[in-house]
Amino acid sequence: MAPVQKLAGLLVLVVLLITAGAVGAWKVQDWRYGKQLAEQAQLHQDDLATISSAAATQQRAEQDKRLALERRLATADQSHHQELTNAQKDQARLRDRLATADLRLSVLVDAADTASGCTVPATPATGGLVHGAPRARLDPAHAQRIVGITDAGDRGLIALQACQAYVRALTR
Repeated sequence: MAPVQKLAGLLVLVVLLITAGAVGAWKVQDWRYGKQLAEQAQLHQDDLATISSAAATQQRAEQDKRLALERRLATADQSHHQELTNAQKDQARLRDRLATADLRLSVLVDAADTASGCTVPATPATGGLVHGAPRARLDPAHAQRIVGITDAGDRGLIALQACQAYVRALTR
């Protein structure tokens, strides 16, 4: 063999050895970086799992709070509805008693007011059973209107109490 061929063969052998070393180093680096990337990916997955777990726990806690609030509001709504129903029954009973003349509404009369023209005696007669201040009876139609007004007022107060209880429950 000629020296030129020996030199060319040696040069090819050196290039092959350098290439094999570079490829081997490349593979080793690939394994190292692959391992580091796998570890980072695992850490990232662990962090995401922890965050998801915390978010799910917080969501459950908020849902439990919301359900408890809904239960309290439903209970308060039932009690206010019952109060409203009772007030309406009482008002209906009062209207019925007024309509059947079982009950008469009266107002106090100022005994010192001579301009009113009221002929109700300020003091009871000797045979009278009237005790207390003099009173005047109201016309049944006027009494019914007064009861209607108080009924609306009672319903308004009950509704106001229900609204206030609702706001208090929400702000707790």
